[in-house]
Amino acid sequence: MRLTGAEITIQCLQEEGVEYVFGYPGGAVLHIYDALFNQDKVKHILVRHEQAALHAADAYSRASGRTGVALVTSGPGVTNAVTGIATAYMDSIPMVIISGQVPTPAIGLDAFQEVDTVGITRPCVKHNFLVKQVDELALTIRKAFYVAASGRPGPVLVDIPKDVSQQMAEFAYPRTISMRSYAPVTKGHSGQIKKAVHMLMEARRPMIYAGGGVILGDAAPALTRLVKSLGYPCTNTLMGLGGFPGTDPQFVGMLGMHGTYEANLAMQHCDVLLAVGARFDDRVIGNPQHFYVEGRRIIHVDIDPSSISKRVRVDVPIVGNINDVFDEMQKHIDASTVRPDTEALRDWWHQIGEWRSRDCLRYDASGTIIKPQYVVEKLYEVTGGDAIVTSDVGQHQMWAAQYYKFDKPRRWLNSGGLGTMGFGLPAAMGAQLAHPDATVACVTGEASIQMCIQELSTCKQYHLPVKIINLNNRYLGMVRQWQQILHGNRYSESYMDALPDFVKLAESYGHVGVRVENPADVEPALREAFALKDRVVFMDFMTDQTENVFPMVKAGQGLTEMLLGAEDL
Repeated sequence: MRLTGAEITIQCLQEEGVEYVFGYPGGAVLHIYDALFNQDKVKHILVRHEQAALHAADAYSRASGRTGVALVTSGPGVTNAVTGIATAYMDSIPMVIISGQVPTPAIGLDAFQEVDTVGITRPCVKHNFLVKQVDELALTIRKAFYVAASGRPGPVLVDIPKDVSQQMAEFAYPRTISMRSYAPVTKGHSGQIKKAVHMLMEARRPMIYAGGGVILGDAAPALTRLVKSLGYPCTNTLMGLGGFPGTDPQFVGMLGMHGTYEANLAMQHCDVLLAVGARFDDRVIGNPQHFYVEGRRIIHVDIDPSSISKRVRVDVPIVGNINDVFDEMQKHIDASTVRPDTEALRDWWHQIGEWRSRDCLRYDASGTIIKPQYVVEKLYEVTGGDAIVTSDVGQHQMWAAQYYKFDKPRRWLNSGGLGTMGFGLPAAMGAQLAHPDATVACVTGEASIQMCIQELSTCKQYHLPVKIINLNNRYLGMVRQWQQILHGNRYSESYMDALPDFVKLAESYGHVGVRVENPADVEPALREAFALKDRVVFMDFMTDQTENVFPMVKAGQGLTEMLLGAEDL
């Protein structure tokens, strides 16, 4: 079967079972768009900005567990997409990005809408390809999907010159793929696993620390089974929320810069730490030198060997697929005649209970001004804790993570690594397409939402009834908080004094807009909004401008150096 390069591209997507492509057309990809038009298996979602295409494809992947796909044109199409590519790269999200390129003879001649796509994206992709021969196209796309989803996942870009999309070749899609230079390890070392289990059973103050790798590896059930069988405390990173049920008494909350007092102190004072699918990043452990404790032993399970001992030296490294490692661990635990020291464990839980009694997430309620934490608590109640929640980046992101209790994986979608403002709304679109019958809520702020607010138009076109919870404090909230705490109350360029009327703006796109100014109206507004199953509702909550996110660990400090409230400033 002889096909053009454009037809081969679409045929490859069909072979991979791709449901949606998120994109924006342009000159270098018009032949590919023409091939899209001539079939009906792969659906295209027309966004209003390439950044949104990447975020929507990213969230589609996070919510569904499948590889997201985006299609952008050359030049500014690619450069607009780089933020979304980097977002996916930092959070290890499997994606394939197809970009158009100027014709092969024009590459390197500063042709119209030409950029060095391979060079620009190299630092923020797992791999990228420039296809120069049409007969290499099918194999390259097959490799792209394989690389994106295997090992530690990540975005892979395929750059297709316009002339290659026009040329013809015989089409045959490879059923299997083998790459000599790429062979990710999946099975953990049996000896190391045995050593880890022995260490865990000996622990007197154990701790289990799980990150986003648990979500990406679909290992939440295995993690839950392991934690419950041991009776040990468990904490999740921002990216790992939902990996262990947030309402379970063994869950001590999120850890890190804005983590709970009990999670951070348990991390710091444990004697055996099992780290799973996490990388000890700066927002989790703060200063590595402060985190170091003489005598504490660390087990680290990760699919990516480069993540192990990168920031913190570990005692038992295990490289492998988390599910496979946990299955073997569980067999050793079940067969072991050695059981954890129940008296020591009881004392450890008593200590954790004392830390919990500080009630570090308590805030001062108000009958006259809306507290942002209250909005998130009511969102949790109204949705029964069963919504898919996306967020942008800032204070609202942290409040959502702290006050919405995620019991299931793939329900919390946010930009953890790159911290990308503008992620929330297009992410909600991708999540809604992945799960059409799900309740999807975007928790955002008045600054972040304006980064990709044009996607309200995409929501209208494709009937995506997401609910937007805008925690509007008329500031770049996290910037203001840092300027208050670290910069002597010098609020340099952090006040948003020219905000639109979000209600009218939402209505101009054909949606429902609601402004809420009184705490008594918060719950009724949420209930009315979520009752409108087939409409986008933009809820603009006018919140306390002075509220800060606590607890807080200042950058460069350790987990025990926490600010628990305004009294610590």
